[in-house]
Amino acid sequence: MNRATTIVAVGLVAGGCFAAWQWAGRPDIVALVQRGGAAPAARPAKDARPAGAAVAVVTAPAEVVDFPVRRRSIGNIEAMATVLVRSRVDSQLLTQHAKDGQFVTKGDLLFTLDDKELRAAVARDEANLARDQANLTRTQADLQRKRELLSSGSGAQQQVDQALSDAKAAEAAVAADEATLDADRLRLSYTRIVAPIDGRLGSVQVTPGNLVRASDSGGGGLVTITQVKPIRVAFTLPERDLATVRAALAQPTPPTVRVFPSGSRTALASGPLSFIDSAVDVASGTISAKAVFANDDLALWPGQYVDVEVELGSRPNTVVVPTVAVQAGQASPYVFVARPDGTAELRPVKVAATDGDRIALAEGLSAGDRVVVDGQLRLANGTKIRDTAAPKGQPAASRGGDAPAKDLSESGEGANRPARS
Repeated sequence: MNRATTIVAVGLVAGGCFAAWQWAGRPDIVALVQRGGAAPAARPAKDARPAGAAVAVVTAPAEVVDFPVRRRSIGNIEAMATVLVRSRVDSQLLTQHAKDGQFVTKGDLLFTLDDKELRAAVARDEANLARDQANLTRTQADLQRKRELLSSGSGAQQQVDQALSDAKAAEAAVAADEATLDADRLRLSYTRIVAPIDGRLGSVQVTPGNLVRASDSGGGGLVTITQVKPIRVAFTLPERDLATVRAALAQPTPPTVRVFPSGSRTALASGPLSFIDSAVDVASGTISAKAVFANDDLALWPGQYVDVEVELGSRPNTVVVPTVAVQAGQASPYVFVARPDGTAELRPVKVAATDGDRIALAEGLSAGDRVVVDGQLRLANGTKIRDTAAPKGQPAASRGGDAPAKDLSESGEGANRPARS
């Protein structure tokens, strides 16, 4: 036996062993072969689709509506005013009239300081004023007498001039006493520390019995008052939205701003857009904006981060389709349109705006066109389709199978990929 014959024989033996190993778990095939029959053909896969069969899809109609123009951002709640209450005189804190976290109104008494020294100073000023007023009365009477003597020829002009000078000096002394008295009375009023604004107190930093100083500018003060009604949110918008925001602010009714807790779609509050900055931030390419809320229910708290949604008007008579219908393509976004003949048409579209689960289209569709919202990954241009109803109580967008369309930007550009057939 030569070498080639040996190789062929070894190959046949190996093939027979492999076939026996494959059929070891199939008694029906082994028995059939033993009887001299042929092995059955391989069974088709369960999910194989017969050639020419229609693909089951779910469609939805394109609608023409007034599409809202909204912009979303992340904002920070900030107080309209924050005041650090300090003492304006050096004294001892006697009484605390407010407690931590209390809501106060402007003029409410917060603290009382020791006022004995200042009351004594006021009494001294009042006594000095009374003395100088008496002196003023005397000098004015003396001036009057000197003038009468001069008019009768019995007096000299020098005496009149001296009396006039004394009267003016007494007037000046009375004015100085009044000013000193007013200043000490003002300092005395500082011993009663009242709330300068409406708001909520923070933690009280100084307790009764401690000395407080007006010059202690580096300390934490007595207490901080934060205004929480009304309150505002600060956020930023991209530079490209500046023209749209300015146009909305020029309308008689300012744009509406709504805020939401992070990850929720239940609005905490809504209010008017009140401010946009006078310049664009060069570093970030954004513009700062603010909105004011009444916050009567105290749903918003200073320092809180929220999701912000700005309503900037609407696009009238705009073609709108579900977001899941729009797919990202290499050249442009596209949708599959269900033709009347039962086939799918791949149609490029131009996205105008996106709002949650809806997309506004500038080009590509007309009202009444039915677009595929489930089953796009099994389609190509011209594929036969069979429209099926979405399960009851479950929107087509939530069904398994195809991945949802990527979020497309305002211009419709983004990371695109070709359709898979």
